[in-house]
Amino acid sequence: MRLISLTLLGLSAVAQAETVTVSSPDGHLTVSINDDHALVQYQVTLDGQVIIAPSNLGMTFKKQAPFADGFKISKATPSHHDETWQQPWGEQQTIRDQHHAVTVHFKSDNQQQGRFAVTFKVFNDGVGFRYEVPQQPGFERSDITDELTEFAIADASQSTAWWIPARGWNRYEYVYNTTPLEQAAHVHTPFTFKTKNNVHVSIHEAALVDYAAMTLNQRRPGTFKADLTPWSDGIKVRKQGGFTTPWRTIQIAKQATGLLNSHLILNLNEPNKLGDVSWVNPGKYVGIWWGMHINENTWGSGDKHGATTKNTLEYMDFSAKYGFDGVLVEGWNIGWDGDWFFNGDVFKFDQAYPDFDIKAISEYGKKVGVKLIGHHETSGNVSNYRDQMPAAFALYNQAGVEQIKTGYVADGGNIKRIDEHGIARKEWHDGQFMVNEYLYNVELAAKHKLSINTHEPIKDTGLRRTYPNWLAREGARGQEFNAWGTPPNPPEHVPMLAFTRMLAGPMDFTPGIFDMGFNGLGDTTNRPQTTLAKQLALYVVLYSPIQMAADLPKNYLAKPDAFQFIQDVPTDWLQSIALAGEVGDFVVFARKAKGTQRYSGDDWFLGAVSDEQAREVTVKLDFLDANRTYEAQIYRDGDKAEWKNNPYDLVIEQRNVTAKDTLTLKLATSGGTAIRFKAL
Repeated sequence: MRLISLTLLGLSAVAQAETVTVSSPDGHLTVSINDDHALVQYQVTLDGQVIIAPSNLGMTFKKQAPFADGFKISKATPSHHDETWQQPWGEQQTIRDQHHAVTVHFKSDNQQQGRFAVTFKVFNDGVGFRYEVPQQPGFERSDITDELTEFAIADASQSTAWWIPARGWNRYEYVYNTTPLEQAAHVHTPFTFKTKNNVHVSIHEAALVDYAAMTLNQRRPGTFKADLTPWSDGIKVRKQGGFTTPWRTIQIAKQATGLLNSHLILNLNEPNKLGDVSWVNPGKYVGIWWGMHINENTWGSGDKHGATTKNTLEYMDFSAKYGFDGVLVEGWNIGWDGDWFFNGDVFKFDQAYPDFDIKAISEYGKKVGVKLIGHHETSGNVSNYRDQMPAAFALYNQAGVEQIKTGYVADGGNIKRIDEHGIARKEWHDGQFMVNEYLYNVELAAKHKLSINTHEPIKDTGLRRTYPNWLAREGARGQEFNAWGTPPNPPEHVPMLAFTRMLAGPMDFTPGIFDMGFNGLGDTTNRPQTTLAKQLALYVVLYSPIQMAADLPKNYLAKPDAFQFIQDVPTDWLQSIALAGEVGDFVVFARKAKGTQRYSGDDWFLGAVSDEQAREVTVKLDFLDANRTYEAQIYRDGDKAEWKNNPYDLVIEQRNVTAKDTLTLKLATSGGTAIRFKAL
């Protein structure tokens, strides 16, 4: 093969040749792009070891000739970038964006085929690439029918994968599978796998805007092809004029924890577009929510209605006394009666049930210093919601609401939209239409200085950087499945989420259940399959800027010593470090608090969780600030703790430690440890 290159900042670029190479700043990762085959291809290596074997690039259109056979490299433009930037809130305040990049332009001798380029950014922790289609004759409108992007996994037959199925009825809310990679047929991203040499890889996407979500479909063994979620008429993506796609991302690490310590997804998103976002506030909340899941209350009106003025004021008193910022109330607005799963046509987002006085609640909240957290459930009828959104947001502004939990409960492929002809169409949650609908909600909310927590969402792709009022999302099996999931979330679920779903961004998992026995204990009932210590550890392990204390207040008051950790733990962090872990087995995180009026910026917190296996994990405390002494306030599993029949065995103890010390964490079956390191 003929290679003509020029060197700039560690890159090799090509003029009128067949191959372009670009390497990471540390030199370990290399991407090669070539035009030697029918389709343009790329390859990724780590220290010379092939991770992604030669894989196709391109796309096809309804009318235009495809970006497929016959394209050659016409030009390559290298660049280098190194800067630090700060998140207004997050798991890490300061993030370094250091990468080498190259934009490779392609053209064909066939004049019917347009021009396109692909930009590759290579970081020390992975690769991002996207297509760039310039404004050009014949592409005034483009209906994309397929994206030809491939990820050909080297040594696929000896790799292990962790995955959930794509385009199913339950969206992203499935138990994760652990299988040989070749058994993963059609999967959602993030898609995580481990090679025979223990290299850990996760394929996902960043900055998903005005495009269909990418799922992965394994065609030939080991070769995953981009499978874009279609519109109801089968078209994948509709674009006007020139456009860029989302970034296709490949995070690569020699250890599992390397995936957790990566900031590649955020670095591939655009900076904050909202300007001053001082009105976006992380925090902790309680809510009229769990009672409905365990059948103590109902969403609909009646004798057991949860969303009453009386109940809300009691929750506000509890919040004010124990330091919570807000009270979430679900079921307050007209439309919940009957089978609300199918009530999308009748919800009224600015009309309350008679037993919910939003004005009185707002005034009381101001008095005690607790905010009402809003809730909008669409049951999948997004056109009904869009029509009412301005009035609904205006009502919340009047009531002093700052955050809204939105819901899009509907089977996958059953989102209802009304088209321009008044005809009802059914769409996927992760198709282009809904990608834009979710973002419309977030952008309009920003104009009202409201923050959004989306449930039944489109997957996270790092847009919280660009729109910091998009605080969190669901997008996986959350705590509610432990109430009625049949089966509930298994013990491995949280250490699985850490290396899969959580790579995408914050999750509103709703931790903190203290009563495991509302349906009885044992392993055959719907209940949290964890110890009490593990529920505490979730506040550190599963990152979200808004964390719920999800259980009923009476259950916290019954265990005040354990409840103290939930009161003490913050949700906004200066620094986060994954210390140890293996996918689906266990994980240990340490996070340093960001200093506020409520929380000391000198304190660190640690969370560790295990799967169904009891284990001991030794961790060095060298993340602590040097030359400081800390009181380690330890909440751990007792010696007889085990999740099935003895989940409440909890030991709370203190000892002084420094950065020179180590701790051995003894985790019970589905157990955990939560620690506050209080600076002395």
